[in-house]
Amino acid sequence: MAKVLTSRKENYSQWYNDLVIKADLAENSAVRGCMVIKPYGYAIWEKMQAVLDRMFKDTGHSNAYFPLFIPKSFLSREADHVEGFAKECAVVTHYRLKSSPSGGIEVDETAKLEEELVIRPTSETIIWNTYKNWIQSYRDLPLLINQWANVVRWEMRTRLFLRTAEFLWQEGHTAHATREEAMEETIKMLGVYADFAKEWMAMPVIKGVKTENERFAGAVETYSIEALMQDGKALQSGTSHFLGQNFAKAFDVTFLDKTGKLEHVWASSWGVSTRLMGALIMAHSDDNGLVLPPKLAPIQVVIVPIYKKTEELAVIDERVEVIRKSLIASGISVKYDNRDTHKPGWKFAEYELKGVPLRLAIGPRDIENRSVEVARRDTLEKKIYPVEGIADTVKALLDEIQDGIYKKALDFRDNNTFRADSYEEFREIIASRGGFVLAHWDGTRETEEKINQETKATIRCIPLDPVMEEGKCIVTGKPSPRRVYFAKAY
Repeated sequence: MAKVLTSRKENYSQWYNDLVIKADLAENSAVRGCMVIKPYGYAIWEKMQAVLDRMFKDTGHSNAYFPLFIPKSFLSREADHVEGFAKECAVVTHYRLKSSPSGGIEVDETAKLEEELVIRPTSETIIWNTYKNWIQSYRDLPLLINQWANVVRWEMRTRLFLRTAEFLWQEGHTAHATREEAMEETIKMLGVYADFAKEWMAMPVIKGVKTENERFAGAVETYSIEALMQDGKALQSGTSHFLGQNFAKAFDVTFLDKTGKLEHVWASSWGVSTRLMGALIMAHSDDNGLVLPPKLAPIQVVIVPIYKKTEELAVIDERVEVIRKSLIASGISVKYDNRDTHKPGWKFAEYELKGVPLRLAIGPRDIENRSVEVARRDTLEKKIYPVEGIADTVKALLDEIQDGIYKKALDFRDNNTFRADSYEEFREIIASRGGFVLAHWDGTRETEEKINQETKATIRCIPLDPVMEEGKCIVTGKPSPRRVYFAKAY
C-alpha cells in the first residue's frame, strides 16, 4: 500500500482530512455538511458510547428519548437560548410533497404546518416542557436523565467529525431541589468527562469554567474540558452547564418542597459528541495513520500469516487458532487476516493506517521456533516473543501502549503550555508557536474580544482549582487574581 497521507508538517488540515477518509472512518454525504460514519469509525464511536453510558448509569442516570422536532415557540421562551441558536436552526414548514406539472416534486402549499417545527439543535426546551408533567414534589427529585441522539446545527463551514450540520451526541438533563445539588451535578459530570478522556482516550484535558462570551446560550455557568491538538490548537471536548432556574421558569417547572412551599427546580445539562472522534485522531495520530488507544480500538490485535505455499498456511491457521482463542479469553479483541487477496506488506500498511495497536506476524520459521513477531503501532517497534504466555505478553503490551500514548500527549501539552506577562510576548507565542498560553486577564468582555480580534485566540477556560497569583492584565494592566488559558481553537 503506497503512502496515502499528506504529512502533518506539510499541511495539517489536509493530513486530517486524508486520514479520516483513508482510514475508513467517515466520508462526506450527498447532503451538504453532513457525513456518513463508516463501520470502522462507528465501531470506535460505539466503544466510546458504551463506556460513557456505563459511567452515566454508575452515577445514577437513566436513558430516555425525546422528539427530534421542537415547536418553534418553545425556543422563544428562554431569550438567551433562542438568540444563541437562531442562526443554526433548520425549520420544517410543511408535511407533504406533491407532483409538479413539470413532472418533478414540489411542496404542497395546502400542507403547511400550523406551527413550524425546529429540528433539535439541543433539547433543553422540549425536555423541560416534558419535565413539567413529571415533577410535582420533592419526592420526584433529583431527576437524572440522559439522551443519546442526533442534533442539527446548520453550520456553513463543516469538517468531518469536528463540525458537521448533523452530528451524534449524548445530552444529560437533570433537575434538582437546590442550587447546591444542581451545581454538584454539573461539576461531577465534568469530572466524568475528564476521567473518560484520560483513562480511555489517553488524552489529557484541562477542566475549567467558560467566560461569559463562551457560555452556553441559556446557562448560568458553562464548564468544559479542553485538550491540545498536535497543531497547537485547542479543542473543546465536552461541556457541562449549570442552568440555574432559567429553563424551569421558562416552562414553569415547579415542585412542592418538604415545607409545602412551591419552588422552581434547579437544572444542569451536559454533553459530548462525535467531536471526540476528531480529538482522538488529532491528539495521537502520525504521518503513517491512526494511533488508537488500545481501550478504544475496535481491533486491538491483528494476526497476519506469512507464507508461500497453501500447505504452510494450513499449519499457520492451526497455530493461530490457539493464539486467537487465548487472546479472546483474556478479553482482547483480535482479527486473523488470512485473506489470499492481499500480500502481507499491504496488510501491514492497512492496519498501520487504521491504528491497530498490535500486529502479530507468524510464518513457518515462527512455527518452528514457537515464536511470533509483534509490532507496536505507537512506536513502530518489532520484537520476537515466545508463543507460550503470548496472551499475558499482549495484555501487558496493550497496557504499556495505553499509558505511553497518554504520557506522550501529556508531555506534548506540557511542552506547549507557555506563560506570557506582556501582550507583545503573548502575541508572539500565539503567532509563532501556538499551544496554551497562561496569561492574566482583567475579566472584561471588551478585553477578551480585543484579544480575539487581534490574535484569533480565545480564553479556553478559567481553570478549576487554579493557583491564585496576583498580576496585571496583559492588555489593560488592571489587577488580575489568576492566569487563564488562552489558545487558538477549533
